[in-house]
Amino acid sequence: MSEMNHNISERWLSVDEIAAYLGINPGTVYKWIKRKTMPAIKVGSLWKFKKDQVDKWVENGSTNTSTSADTGAKKDD
Repeated sequence: MSEMNHNISERWLSVDEIAAYLGINPGTVYKWIKRKTMPAIKVGSLWKFKKDQVDKWVENGSTNTSTSADTGAKKDD
């Protein structure tokens, strides 16, 4: 059973899963990917995340935002 739990904790997480883990809105995840180089990989049309990489990114303070970055005009992709 512990091996199974280990495998689950190492799998790639979706935007919704990483947003729920961090307690944020999925839209914020997309903003962080675009503006802050949140550690993610695009698989087809889906973004995927490794929990340990995101944990390190958050711990390093990479989620801190400056007011000017958040108030700028939004660009369509």
